[in-house]
Amino acid sequence: MPIQKALGLAEERQLDLVRIAPNAKPPVCKIMDYGKYMFELSKKEKEARKNQKVINIKEVRLSASIEEHDLGVKARNADKFLKAGNKVKVTIRFRGREMAHSEIGYEIMEKFISMLSVDVVVERKPRLEGWNMIMILAPNN
Repeated sequence: MPIQKALGLAEERQLDLVRIAPNAKPPVCKIMDYGKYMFELSKKEKEARKNQKVINIKEVRLSASIEEHDLGVKARNADKFLKAGNKVKVTIRFRGREMAHSEIGYEIMEKFISMLSVDVVVERKPRLEGWNMIMILAPNN
């Protein structure tokens, strides 16, 4: 239908003529209340944001010479973070000559994973980055 006729129809019904597909041949238009349409669209976006879950990365720091009990305390804290749905970044900082024994860090990381009560996915395996060994864990959902 011609544009003038469509505009006349829209004015008659006190609505707006909105282009749906302007690049189509011929352009596709729709008669609707544009203000109501934008309101509904913003309502849907708000609802989608409300249902969205934000995942944070929490950090647990260990050392190469950590004791068994301290490791257990850190594992319980990591459990809490994982149960809340957050990711956990486990970091071991090596100092001085500890750097020569990086295999100790790998053993501590393995022991740490076995102490967790939550089922986890190792998102990033333990890897040395400078003086730090970093591993990232995520809850298995």
